[in-house]
Amino acid sequence: MTRVAIVDDQTLVRQGIRSLLSLSDIEVVGEGEDGDDALELVATHDVDVLLLDLRMPRRDGIATLEALADRGSAVPVLVLTTFDDDELVLRALRAGAKGYLLKDVTLDQLVGAIRTLADGGTILQPGLTDRLFRAVAAAPAGVDGLERPEPLTARELDVLRLAARGYSNTEIASALHLAPGTVKNHLSNVFLKLGVRDRTRAVLRALDLGILDGS
Repeated sequence: MTRVAIVDDQTLVRQGIRSLLSLSDIEVVGEGEDGDDALELVATHDVDVLLLDLRMPRRDGIATLEALADRGSAVPVLVLTTFDDDELVLRALRAGAKGYLLKDVTLDQLVGAIRTLADGGTILQPGLTDRLFRAVAAAPAGVDGLERPEPLTARELDVLRLAARGYSNTEIASALHLAPGTVKNHLSNVFLKLGVRDRTRAVLRALDLGILDGS
C-alpha cells in the first residue's frame, strides 16, 4: 500500500483529499498545515509521497522543497495547486517537486499521479504545460549560464514534446507509431544529452535552453 502525507493550510482541502483517497488503496499516514509540519512528517513517518500545497503560512511550499533537498530527502513531492502563479509552479519544479496537479483533479488522476511518483516517475499535467511554455518564454531563467547540450534528433524532440504534454510512453508510442521500447530509448537519450534524470527536469532544461516551444 502506498503511504502519503497531506500538507495544506486548508483543513477542508486536507479532509477532502483524505476522504477521496480512502476510496482507494492509498493510505494517508499524516497531515500538516505548513512546511514545518511537512518536514516533521517526512522525518517521523514512513512516507512514499508527500502531497504539498505551495501557498502556506510560515514555511511555504517552495521553502519546504528547498529544505527537503538540503536534508537529502528522497521522498517525492507532488504539488497540489490552484495554478494561479505560473512562475511559482516553475520554481517548485526547479526546487525538486516531482510533479504537480490542479486541486480539481479526479480521484483516478490523483491516485494515478501518486502511484507514478511512488514508482519513481514524474507528472506534468496535460493542459497546464502550455502555461509553463509561456511563462518560460516570457521570463526564461538562467539561459545564458547553461551549457549547450548535444543537439537532440528530430525524433527525440517529437518524443520530448509529447512527454512535456503529459503523454505516457504508451501514448507517445501510439501517437508517433513507435514501439514503447523505442520511446523509452529515445527518452533515455534525451535525459543523457540534457544531463537530467527524469521527464520533469528534461522539460525544464529544454525550456530554459529554448529547445522546446509551445507548438
